[in-house]
Amino acid sequence: MTNEFSTLTLTVDGGVAELRMNRPERANSLNRPMWHELREAANALDADPQVRVVVLSGNGKHFCSGIDLAMLGEFGDGPSDRGRASEAIRRTILDLQDVLSSFERCRVPVLAAIHGACVGAGLDLAVACDLRFASEDAQFVLKEVDMGLAADVGVLQRLPRIVGEGVARELAYTCRPVSGREAAELRLVNRCFATADEMTKGVLDLARELAAKSPLAMRGTKQAITYARDHTIADGLDQIATWNAGMLLSVDLEESVKAFTEKRPGNYVD
Repeated sequence: MTNEFSTLTLTVDGGVAELRMNRPERANSLNRPMWHELREAANALDADPQVRVVVLSGNGKHFCSGIDLAMLGEFGDGPSDRGRASEAIRRTILDLQDVLSSFERCRVPVLAAIHGACVGAGLDLAVACDLRFASEDAQFVLKEVDMGLAADVGVLQRLPRIVGEGVARELAYTCRPVSGREAAELRLVNRCFATADEMTKGVLDLARELAAKSPLAMRGTKQAITYARDHTIADGLDQIATWNAGMLLSVDLEESVKAFTEKRPGNYVD
C-alpha cells in the first residue's frame, strides 16, 4: 500500500499499519482534506488483507487539536433559506460522524497513540478506536461546550461506554483538561507511558503482538464486542453463534492447534 495522502502519512510493515496525521504546523487540526483522507485511509486499511493492526498517531507535538477553525466557519456558508441551511448542516454532521465511524467499522484493531493535545474532534477520533494509549504529556479536552456547541461527531455517544456516564458528563460539562496519567485512572486510555517515545515503542510492540495472532479470530472478536455494546446480551449471543457457524472451521483454527501442540508461534495467512 502506497502513501498518496496530502494530510496523512502511512507505512505498513509486518502486518502493522502506522497511520499518522500530518499537519504538525496546525497541531494536526482536522481540515476538510484530512477528514476525507481519514475515511479513505480507514477504508483502504480495512480492505487490505495484509494489514492486521492499525496504529493511529499524530506527527509533531500533538495528536490532534480538533476541527480546523476555518472549516468550522464554513458551516454558515450554506443556503440562505433557514430550513435548507439546517438540512445542509445536518448532512455535513452525519458525514463527519461517518468518517470517525470508519475506524470503528475497520475490521482490524485500531490503536490510538496519543501525545500532546487531544482536543474536541481529536477526542471523538480517539474514542472511535479500539484501544487508546497516552504519554504523560497528553491533554484530553472535551472542548465543545466552551465553544458554544454540543459535541456531535461521536464522543458523547462513545465516551460514556468507556469511562461511565458520570465521568463523561463531568468532562463534557466542565471542559477541563485531563492528563495522560489521569486518563489511565479514568480508563479513558488503556495505559499511560512516561514519554511519547516510550509510548510509541510500547504501542508498536503490542501491535506486532496482535498482528501475529489469527487475523480471522481477531476480526471476529472486534465485531462481536462492538455488536454486543449496542445490542442485548441475547442479540450478542446470537450474533457470535452465527459468526462462528460460518468462520470457526478455518485454517486459522488448524494452525492454532498445531502451534499450541508444537509449542511455537502460529503462522497465519492474510
